[in-house]
Amino acid sequence: MFYEGRIYRPPSEAKSIILQITVGCQHNACTFCTMYKDKSFRIKSHTEINDIIAKALVHDSDAERIFLADGDAIAVDSLMLVEILDQLYEKFPRLKRVGIYGGPKDILAKSPQELADLKAHGLTIVYLGVESGNAEILSSVCKGVTPEQMIAAGQKLKASGLTQSCTVIIGLGGKVLSNEHACDTARVISAIDPDFLGALTLMVEAEAPLAKNIERGTFQLLSPLESLTELRALLGQLNVTHCVFRSNHASNYLPLRATLPDDRSNLLQTIDKVLQNQALEQLRPEWWRGL
Repeated sequence: MFYEGRIYRPPSEAKSIILQITVGCQHNACTFCTMYKDKSFRIKSHTEINDIIAKALVHDSDAERIFLADGDAIAVDSLMLVEILDQLYEKFPRLKRVGIYGGPKDILAKSPQELADLKAHGLTIVYLGVESGNAEILSSVCKGVTPEQMIAAGQKLKASGLTQSCTVIIGLGGKVLSNEHACDTARVISAIDPDFLGALTLMVEAEAPLAKNIERGTFQLLSPLESLTELRALLGQLNVTHCVFRSNHASNYLPLRATLPDDRSNLLQTIDKVLQNQALEQLRPEWWRGL
């Protein structure tokens, strides 16, 4: 299939057909991110999308999962998204799930009825990059929203009945704001109460604007054990109803899987054993980490 530029998807969409209905990211200002810096955001035309769907049918007409890219494809007009969803379920007889990235500003721009309609027409899961719950950090990385706006976006998705997967980034506050990052992010995630939560660990590519702060010494990356300490603080303060937690992304030092709150004690004990023994040999080495 033809894609414009490099394509990104959540790890859980590895077996999905990727349909690029938008190009790039409408916000595209986060200082830690280089994913869409080489693209200008645009929504593809009906003709282009029809052509993409036709090619996908040739590729795998029995597809059960489809992911709509790029960075915040939920920015597409809701009526157009409904048309796309209807077409997908009509043409892919075995289709069970359609996922999409959703930026917080684009989620807030949609009415509760629009989100409910998207669910009714087969949108299944929305991926929301929370990154941090701390106001100073969100501002410094140019996320474009406040913690309260992030909560409002998450709760709006929750009320619609859409499955929601949130992502946070361990280490995004550096050494100076590590504790605040953990505490405030736990508060925001608890208020959203998502179905899924993924924790990545900060990795900064040379092209990212944040890299300049690291070079100047105004931002200090956490060590592996400091990252685990921050993750432990976040998990220890979470108050969620039923959330599947994963920190098994390639960026993480210690792969973890759990269902919260049921597995919290075992999860914290696993982290504590590494921290107490300073067992660096149990952690993923730097050369093995990736984005």
